[in-house]
Amino acid sequence: MPKQNMQNGLNKANQAAQAQNTATEFASETNVAEVRRQNQQSAQKSGQQAGQATE
Repeated sequence: MPKQNMQNGLNKANQAAQAQNTATEFASETNVAEVRRQNQQSAQKSGQQAGQATE
């Protein structure tokens, strides 16, 4: 019986670790998308400012 309990505990720990990894991967992908969006906005603003300066 104790061996079975230990196996159940390991399975639950493994499932929790997999869930954490999935959440971390999702957060990373979300952060990449957000950083790209901010970079594009920054580039647009820089382009607009450069255009205004040369007019």
